Parts: sequence; C-alpha cells; structure tokens
Amino acid sequence: MLWRVAILIDEARWWFQGRKWCHMVSDVSYDELLAFTDGLDIPRSAFQGDHFDIPEEYRDDMIEAGAVVVESRELVRRLRGAGLRLSPHERRARTAANDHSGHR
Repeated sequence: MLWRVAILIDEARWWFQGRKWCHMVSDVSYDELLAFTDGLDIPRSAFQGDHFDIPEEYRDDMIEAGAVVVESRELVRRLRGAGLRLSPHERRARTAANDHSGHR
C-alpha cells in the first residue's frame, strides 16, 4: 500500500539498546503521521510526541510505503517550520499521555 503524504524519515544513525534507529515525522500534522503508522502496524509506543523512533531494519519498509528520505537537519527544520516540533518537556508529556490512552 502506497501513501501519498508528507512523511519524512532520516538516516538510521542513533544507537540505542544495540540497534540503530531513525526518526519519522510528518510536516503536515500528527494525525497524518499516526494514520501512516497505523496503516503499517507500527506500535503507538514508538511515538515520541512529535516523531516516531523506527529501528533501522524497518526503515526500508517505511520508504517503500511512501516516507521521503531527508537528512536529519532537514527533518527537524521542516518539523519546526510546520510548528510541530515539541520541546523535550512537551514530548515527555505527550508520550506519557499516549502511554495512558490505551493505544497499542
């Protein structure tokens, strides 16, 4: 299934728990990002308030589904430009709210 949306994904360059991770965002809305990931069966627990953390081994699947590859700086620039970038405090609060919302 191909999506026609503004979903962006950066390179997998961050190590955590023995895996490389990348970030995936929408530069349109959180709802768009959540709809994209729901369609790919990505657990909401991977949502970090304004982005999803995606393990490197799933990155190609995200790209095949329609995510556009951009450099990390471009991803953040576009997230900020859309007014969707959250501060660390705001991200923690949003993540905690999602953890208690009953989503996967």
